[in-house]
Amino acid sequence: MINLLNTIPSTQAAIRKEIGNGKTIGFVPTMGALHEGHLVLIRRAVAENDFVVVSIFVNPIQFNNPDDLAKYPRTLETDLKMLESTGCHLVFAPSAEEMYPEPDRSEFDFGKLDKVMEGKFRPGHFNGVAIVVKKLFEIVSPHKAYFGEKDFQQLAIIKNMVSQLNLPVHIVPCPIVREPDGLAMSSRNTRLSPKERSEALIIFKALSGISENYSWFIPDGVKQLVRGEIQESPLFRVEYVDVVDTETLQPFEDWNDVEHAVVCVAAFIGSVRLIDNIKLF
Repeated sequence: MINLLNTIPSTQAAIRKEIGNGKTIGFVPTMGALHEGHLVLIRRAVAENDFVVVSIFVNPIQFNNPDDLAKYPRTLETDLKMLESTGCHLVFAPSAEEMYPEPDRSEFDFGKLDKVMEGKFRPGHFNGVAIVVKKLFEIVSPHKAYFGEKDFQQLAIIKNMVSQLNLPVHIVPCPIVREPDGLAMSSRNTRLSPKERSEALIIFKALSGISENYSWFIPDGVKQLVRGEIQESPLFRVEYVDVVDTETLQPFEDWNDVEHAVVCVAAFIGSVRLIDNIKLF
């Protein structure tokens, strides 16, 4: 039976008891509307830790678009049923008032990490992410925390925050989980119409295609090719396509300039914003 808690003190007390018994704590933070991608992270956490906590909290301060916040699916009852088969032990599902009894004015400096890609189009987003993740780490006190690589920039930001603050938690990156046809799993996929769902595959096709022959082109050429292929669908509006260093998230001019590279995409199909990425090397 999963223990569902809504308050910070009760959650901290339950976890302190487990730590006192010598158990290792694994943590998977989510905003709910769970899908198989989340469950893969949770099962991995269960395999690698004694006690696993899942948080379900739609964090209002990371949304710079009020309409996006309003439309974000909230499916707690369904989420809890899905979690029963994973082996997780505790679900922390607080209200916004519980998490933010007073406005949190914390400001983080991530250098150039948050100035590109998502950060360019979603001002304040990553500061809101950092605030809530730091707060959740303080509540849960995890030994390991699990994050999907679909949100590649978010993962880099969180790793940077942990390093800056010297937090005692090991961040575990987990590969993108995809539908059988290749679409990256996302809570937003439920908002796609059947036609949009079919067209959404163009992103993965463009990324997987270029990953096989990127070396034929300069990095900027890869950007233009991926953007052009996605924009062949009239349903899509591309927000960005960037080829960046996996560590610094900065663009570069020559493949020899970096050790590892990734192509990151954000695009709107109708009113739904999708992101995806693929590592080139």
